[in-house]
Amino acid sequence: MRTAEVFNNGILAGVLAEEGPHHYSFRYDDAYFSDPEKPAISLTLSKSQREYHSAFMFPFFSNMMAEGANLAVQTRYLKIDERDVLGLLGATAQIDTIGAVTIKLTTKT
Repeated sequence: MRTAEVFNNGILAGVLAEEGPHHYSFRYDDAYFSDPEKPAISLTLSKSQREYHSAFMFPFFSNMMAEGANLAVQTRYLKIDERDVLGLLGATAQIDTIGAVTIKLTTKT
């Protein structure tokens, strides 16, 4: 299993996990969830104590990645398979993203 911390404006919002082929989960951090001032990171991942599960990477996170020719350049340069969505997010969405959300890969297996 690989995990990544998800930050909203530099504050830990939750953990994104790749639990196996075609199995992803996202859960809000307890402290983030408990603070009524902290917004949901997206409309599709509403602020909830439940853990979200999906057979594919959540669209909100997929949309943070490059597409087409830019994706091809990134995967060649970073030597990451283009199907390794969590690896690409960890390599490309740590800083300077469009919007407030950043991703930091925390566990590699």
